[in-house]
Parts: sequence; structure tokens; C-alpha cells
Amino acid sequence: MFDTLTDSFKNAIGKIRFHDDEKALKKATAELKKSLLKADVHHKVVKDLISSVELETKKSGVGKDNFLRALQNKLTDILTIEGAPKGFTFASKPPTVVLMIGLQGSGKTTTTGKLAYFLKEQKKKKVLVVAADLQRLAAVEQLRQITSQIEVDLVADEDAKPEEIVKRGLEKAEKELYDVVLIDTAGRLAIDDELMDELARVKEVAQPDELFYVADAMTGQDAVRTAQTFKAKIGITGVILTKFDGDSKGGVALGLTQQVGVPLRFIGAGEKMPDLEQFISDRIVGRLMGAGDVESLAEKAAAAIDPKEAKRMTQKIKKGQFNFNDFLEQMEQMKKLGSMKSLLGMIPGMGNMAKQIGDLDLENSEEVRMIKAMVASMTPKERENPDLLNNTRKRRIAAGAGLDQMQVNRVLKQFKNAAKMAKKLSGKGGMKQMQDMMKQMQGGGGFPGMPR
Repeated sequence: MFDTLTDSFKNAIGKIRFHDDEKALKKATAELKKSLLKADVHHKVVKDLISSVELETKKSGVGKDNFLRALQNKLTDILTIEGAPKGFTFASKPPTVVLMIGLQGSGKTTTTGKLAYFLKEQKKKKVLVVAADLQRLAAVEQLRQITSQIEVDLVADEDAKPEEIVKRGLEKAEKELYDVVLIDTAGRLAIDDELMDELARVKEVAQPDELFYVADAMTGQDAVRTAQTFKAKIGITGVILTKFDGDSKGGVALGLTQQVGVPLRFIGAGEKMPDLEQFISDRIVGRLMGAGDVESLAEKAAAAIDPKEAKRMTQKIKKGQFNFNDFLEQMEQMKKLGSMKSLLGMIPGMGNMAKQIGDLDLENSEEVRMIKAMVASMTPKERENPDLLNNTRKRRIAAGAGLDQMQVNRVLKQFKNAAKMAKKLSGKGGMKQMQDMMKQMQGGGGFPGMPR
């Protein structure tokens, strides 16, 4: 997600090889300045970062560790607003009302769905979505499809005024004890008085606890400028950056908080509903520095995985009893965690592998589709016990799945090998073996002085 920025920091740190080498420090900061400007970080933010890092490093003594520490401290400072909320915060008295605002094409409606999914799945809240965008054709229908998919309630009426819909939604939320109300509002292709007047009227009725400005990361510094305009005219409490997976530069995220004066609260890092991540500064700095974000990964996993089910699965793996039903269950769990690239980026030292994987869609890969077709052709007993699969059964499964028997044999062999490997890694010394494998697969990764 932060590929370009992480590479920039890594290259700069690599320039400092000896203690008390000010020439190397100058080289490192010059390289960093050039890379950050190229990554679309605002020039004032770059200037501030470079001068602060140089000053703090010289004060502590030039060396890799001190340079790294100065860089971490300054990045945390740039991404933090003292006393501002992190991620999502709830009102003292429910429902928490959130106004989703932004220009057309920024991904506002999809992001409303993603935020609803995050609150429902990770925070276990009762969420109501209000469709108050009546300007864009099919916006209401899009929300209908999204809310139906994620099983969240919707208030919508194309024939009413936005203010009336909002009022109706808030009444429903009060009466039926919803925890959060998300209001999707109208956007325009550009900022105009008509849009601002409508938003002002909706804001007056909604009395929101939060106003999230949804900005397209692909627009770079334009996203910052429009956020500043919305803040001045309507008032915003946070920014959500969308399409961040498509913006390999990532520089806009680094300067936005300082430039706009409101915290960056979430980042959209993929097309699926789970692909929305909280922007918590100290965690993001860890990812920028190649140290991953184990805390966010643990939160995602805890929300998606039932502890009892996890324990049962662990026991089966240890006994070597993992079967095709278990495989399908695990695939369903994985869907809730988001994109594979995003997940790998949260694991310390796995940034390079995340880069290699790119936008791999694990669920819809050719291999997984093949396995799903095979499983669909199996009897319940065969799914539960793959050892039953003799040649006659394999021929029947191949015919039912539209495959040849060689493909079926190959998948079965891979499945058995994977089950054996899982059993081995779950035993004594398994974690050490896993770490060694990861290092071999991607050449060690991470930064000097950072945990791996």
C-alpha cells in the first residue's frame, strides 16, 4: 500500500553506513527529499520533514539507528493531530451520526458501504444507512445492492427530498436503537454553491457527530485542496482516502493531515467491502518503515474468526485431519479479512512479498475455482474424508467439475502436501520454521533496528 514511500525510506537509510558521517546524512536526506517529492508529498511537508530529521539526527549523533528514530518520530508527528480521534469514535449517546461528503467519482457511496461493513463486522454495531444522494442516477440503487450484500438496513426514497430522508432515517434509528447512522450525500463533478447549500441543509437536519470527507487518492494534491474547501465551507472532522491501492505513490496520505488540519481516519485499499483500514498514525508509521502492523491484523482476525471455531480447526490441523469442508470454511473466513496484498503488508518483513503478489484475488484465482468445482462434485463423505478418493471416484469428480483426472490428481496432491505442512508447522518449533521460511521467501525484508 505504501510501496513507493517505504522504498524511499529504505534507500535513504541505506546511505548511512558509518557513525558521525555528515556527508552520508546529506546524501540520505537529499535522496529522501527527491523520492518524497516524486511520490507527490507536498513540498512544504517534505521541507519540514527533512530539516527536522537532519536536526534530530545530528543532535543524537549521525548513525543508522538515530536517523531511523528521527524519521519515525517526525513521521508520527506529521500524521498526528493532538487530541484528534483515531479510526472511528462513537458518540456518548447513540446513535453516532456520520455525514459522508465529497465530490462525484470519489467512491463515496462504496465507502459508505465499506464503513457500514467495518462497523458491523469489526465493531459489532447495529448500523443504519441513509441514501440521501438523489443527484446521481443509480446512487440509491447502488446502496440498495451494497446494503443487501453486507446485510445492513437502508432508508431510501427517490421521490423525497434529501432532508426528509435524513429526518426519517434518524427517527427510525432512535426508535429501533441503532448504534450508528451513515448518511450518503450528493456529490458534484466540481464544488458549487448548489451542492454546498444542499449539504448545509442536510447537516442542519442531521446534526452529525462526524463529517467524513471522502477523497480520491488518485487525484493527488487536488484531494487536499478540495478537502480544505469542504472544511472551510461545511466543516469536516476527518478524511477517508479511497482508491489507495491504485495510487502506488501514496504521498498524498503523508501530508494531508498537516495540510488540512483534520486527521486522516480511513484508507480504502481495495475493491471489496472488507478493504477499508483505520488510519492510526503510529501503526501506519510501522508500515511505512517496513515493520508491518500486527495490531490491525490481529483486530481484523479477531473480528472475522470465531475463537471456538479457530480452536477446533487448530486441533484438526494438529491431527492432520484438515478436509475439503474445512478448506471452504477457511475461504469464507478469508473473505472477511480483505485483500491478500493488504494483509501481507501488515505482517513484519512481508512488504516485498505483498508487492510481488500485487492485486491477486485469492478467492477467484484459477486454482481456488478449480478446487471449488471439485468440492461441488464430491459427496459429503468424500469432502469429509479425502482418503476415500480412489480412481473411480476421481473420474466421476473430474467429469462433474469439467476437469481431467490429471488436474484432479494434482490438486489432491497439493491439498495433502499443504495439510502435512500445516500439521508440521503447528507442532513444536513450528513458529521458528515459519519465520525461517518467510525470510527465505523474501530475502529477510524489513529495516535495521526494526522488529521482524
